[in-house]
Amino acid sequence: MLRTLFTIGLLALAGLVALRLVFGLLGPLVSLLFWLVGLAVKVLLIGLVVYFVIRVFSPATAERIERAIRD
Repeated sequence: MLRTLFTIGLLALAGLVALRLVFGLLGPLVSLLFWLVGLAVKVLLIGLVVYFVIRVFSPATAERIERAIRD
């Protein structure tokens, strides 16, 4: 029982050290990753809005875009 408690405690400490290492030393890389994900989401949303505008005002062009993406 006591051995199990010590094992759980050591694993928790190892996890805290790992988290500190990831967010401490590699913090700028994690920050860059989140910034790139945010940028990708913004570009995706802008592309989606542009596509829907094209779909409403020019369905033939939207179909050509769909065919170009599929092929």
